[in-house]
Amino acid sequence: MPPTRRRVSDVFDAVFILIALVCVGWLSVRLLIASFQLSWVSFVPILGFYAVVAYLLLPRLHQVFTNLYVPDYFIGRTRTGDGLLGDPVNLAFDGTEADLHAAMRAAGWSLADEITIASSFKMIASTVFRRTYKEAPVSDLMLFRRRQDFAYQQEVGGDASKRHHVRFWKVPDGWLLPGGVQVGWVAAGTYDRRVGLSLFTGQVTHKIDPDTDAERDYIVDTVRYADPAVGLHIIDGFSIAYHSRNGGGDSIRTDGNLPIVDANGAAQRSPGPLPVPVSDAAAITKHHIPPAGLLFAGLLVLLRSVQTVLLLPLVVRIVRAEMGETWMVIVACATFVSFPLLYLTLWLLTLARRRWARTLFMVTLSLDAVSSLLETVPHGAMRIVMLAGVALSVMTLLMVSGSAARAWVDERKKPGVGAVNADVSS
Repeated sequence: MPPTRRRVSDVFDAVFILIALVCVGWLSVRLLIASFQLSWVSFVPILGFYAVVAYLLLPRLHQVFTNLYVPDYFIGRTRTGDGLLGDPVNLAFDGTEADLHAAMRAAGWSLADEITIASSFKMIASTVFRRTYKEAPVSDLMLFRRRQDFAYQQEVGGDASKRHHVRFWKVPDGWLLPGGVQVGWVAAGTYDRRVGLSLFTGQVTHKIDPDTDAERDYIVDTVRYADPAVGLHIIDGFSIAYHSRNGGGDSIRTDGNLPIVDANGAAQRSPGPLPVPVSDAAAITKHHIPPAGLLFAGLLVLLRSVQTVLLLPLVVRIVRAEMGETWMVIVACATFVSFPLLYLTLWLLTLARRRWARTLFMVTLSLDAVSSLLETVPHGAMRIVMLAGVALSVMTLLMVSGSAARAWVDERKKPGVGAVNADVSS
């Protein structure tokens, strides 16, 4: 994209990100006010207020402000999807991906599942009912401007709320650690001790043990115990020793040392079949699959369509009572139904990487959200119905205006090795 066009696009995106942020804050206030009405449905706006603030408002605020003050280069810390500093990078590995998989599996670690609707529900059920889930997914953390390539974990006591886990990132070609040391992989290992609420957003999340060095050493010990041929080199004082907090608000501390595990040849020493590499396939596949936020926007559009169908008889009765004319009823119904159809069309065109469609989608959603927020909120059950419609518009705007949706429509290369390598080295 030419520089001038990119600057215009940046300005447009910034405007809609700001509009989305204002609408989310506005919606949270409306939900809080609605919760003051004492009735059997009061708990709905209370839950809605919590969900909007914890999962929409605060994360978007963090995204905006962390882009201003958090360094966008390697400082030995990962970042959360909201831009907050995450877990420390406390391990490095040498070897091929097959070597890493062989070493970790020989040490009794399980490859974590990807985050999907099915795996998320399975994770929740495992936590609530204390069921074992050895491949439970881990949340995404960012390094080198991308999520982890894969993660491994070990359950403790058959309970997914307690587990050892470690995320791995393939380093970009030619990239060196501070000090000029070359490695193939870096990793962040921590121990989940329980489930709780994030200090920074209020979201339900795992709480980690503050002693990240103990988990780091545990990972190294399990790998070297299973395969004594695995080598080890430690960079003393890789970073200063520090106390801090991760993206969930949990305390962390480290002595600043960085173990480098030499897993070269682990795949050949493995008695079983060679592990199948997963990160390259995942990197290629993600260029074929739209980001989760954009897919979620499609689900919200579908819910908005269902809401429209359910409310259509009510709209007919209201228009007929106030205007009486049949043609007025037809016009009103056609206008009412046109919005979900327009949203569906623009969403499909956004999936097809049409930039103009995404821009028009954000304009339409912004007008819809602002006009809906300006309307007088009725009482009773209709209050919930109306606020639900506003929430659908605001959440859709939040998803479509996000950086992941923009990256999707801006991607012009065809999926392939070149596109993957460009992404990995960014």
